[in-house]
Amino acid sequence: MKIYIFGILLVIMNYSECANILYVVPFTSRSHTIMLKPIGLELARKGHNVTVITGYLEKTDLPNYHQIKIDHKEIWEILGTERPNVFTMTEISAEEFHDLIFWRGGLAFTEMALNSSQVRQFLAKDNKFDLVISEQFFQEAMYTLALKYRAPLALVTTFGNCMRHNIATRNPLQLATVIPEFLDLNEPTSFWARLRNFYFTFYEFAWWRYWYLVEQEHLAKKYIPGLPDKMPSLYDIQKNVSLFLINSHFSFDSAVAYLPNIVEIGGVHLSHSIEKLPQDLQTLLDKATDGVIYVNFGSNVRSSELPVDKMNAFLKIFSEINQTILWKWEDDKSEIKSKNIVFRKWFPQKEILSHPNIKVFISHGGLIGTQEAIFHGVPIIGVPIYADQYNNLLQAEKLGFGKILRFEDINEQSLRNKLIDVLSNNSYRIKAKEVSSRFKDRPMNPLDTAVFWIEYVIRHNGADFMKNPAIQLSWLSYNMFDVYAFVLGVTILLLYVIIRLILYIRQYFRINVHKNDTVKNKKKL
Repeated sequence: MKIYIFGILLVIMNYSECANILYVVPFTSRSHTIMLKPIGLELARKGHNVTVITGYLEKTDLPNYHQIKIDHKEIWEILGTERPNVFTMTEISAEEFHDLIFWRGGLAFTEMALNSSQVRQFLAKDNKFDLVISEQFFQEAMYTLALKYRAPLALVTTFGNCMRHNIATRNPLQLATVIPEFLDLNEPTSFWARLRNFYFTFYEFAWWRYWYLVEQEHLAKKYIPGLPDKMPSLYDIQKNVSLFLINSHFSFDSAVAYLPNIVEIGGVHLSHSIEKLPQDLQTLLDKATDGVIYVNFGSNVRSSELPVDKMNAFLKIFSEINQTILWKWEDDKSEIKSKNIVFRKWFPQKEILSHPNIKVFISHGGLIGTQEAIFHGVPIIGVPIYADQYNNLLQAEKLGFGKILRFEDINEQSLRNKLIDVLSNNSYRIKAKEVSSRFKDRPMNPLDTAVFWIEYVIRHNGADFMKNPAIQLSWLSYNMFDVYAFVLGVTILLLYVIIRLILYIRQYFRINVHKNDTVKNKKKL
């Protein structure tokens, strides 16, 4: 009986340590969901009561994992335009991409999410939360939920280092070596690339702070009830965020100085992967003694939109090799008869890349897929299309386990050269395994790291002590410009006094010499 009572007490003590957590990850991108959903599920497994606002419902029997689904629409539906051929986005600049996708699309998507029927019903209820975790992806109006529920705010991003966040929280910018996540630079450390980096960083920040955040604030006030009358700006909310979980790791990404409350969790969705390949794919991969090439351009970029000449180049080169080709293709390709190509609308990517017979991953360079290739030590041939893809592939090429194939350069010769190079040169696989080893070598796996720091923030009521005290200073004061101006002013004043003194002394001696010469001349007379 005593043991039974003791067990009940342990359960009660454990329950008392659990928190109510609101997890806001509404963006309707499968790649974002793949990375972010394990965090919410793991928090629920740890006993926390998790409410998630999401674009995709998860099948789970966890009674403490509550899901609120937003209306599911593609960004093109929201913008009221037809879906373009995404491959054409290789032709637009980072500024144009921001205008089309991030600024206009972000506002339209945020409004759609907040106006979703289940979200409106949820916001009308009287809920209480100990922590609000929000995805950071151009949906800053969601941050005000932390104000509504009087809870600390944590952010999580599917990307890596964020310049806007760095400026707001006073994390060092390191512009000579760190570039914005959505800016592609061929030679990042060259003078012109650093100049471009400097310009784009402050261009993006200015638009974000002085226009975009204002528009997001309008949406928050319009759709979120119960906000305080005197609400701090969204910029101040971001400046005071308790925790920022970023999808990077120094074993692959550039080594960067971070504040204590900016934590790398790159590869978080790979921490506890227990899923298995379907039996037909398992058999196919096991029998592919010459190896397998896996082709997937991601959830947003469709292989079916490849121009005919480039598609034919792939088909021609694939017909010349002995490897089996697994190709994610969104349309029915039954008319193509090939002895070594398997077309499917979907593949379990993590599980495929884990198979030892995979020789090369032909990808668009998205960060989630790139991390999966890194984790399993698979070389990459990348065709970057937009956003961070070029930067990811440039890093893979720099580290020696990847090659970049520009979309405009795709033809039989270029594809043949790069594919044969990666297949025949064992150095790519050796480097891939080397980077994989160090990517996995951590004190805790990424998912446990994320959960630890989330619980840490809850235990310490927002952990204000982890924030940079410089957030209380103005930008001029933080960068010491007022001190530099004072020192410069004093230096100029001292130089002025010294120069005046030297001129005075010279004038004094000149007058005395003239007097002496006059006296001497009089004596001679």
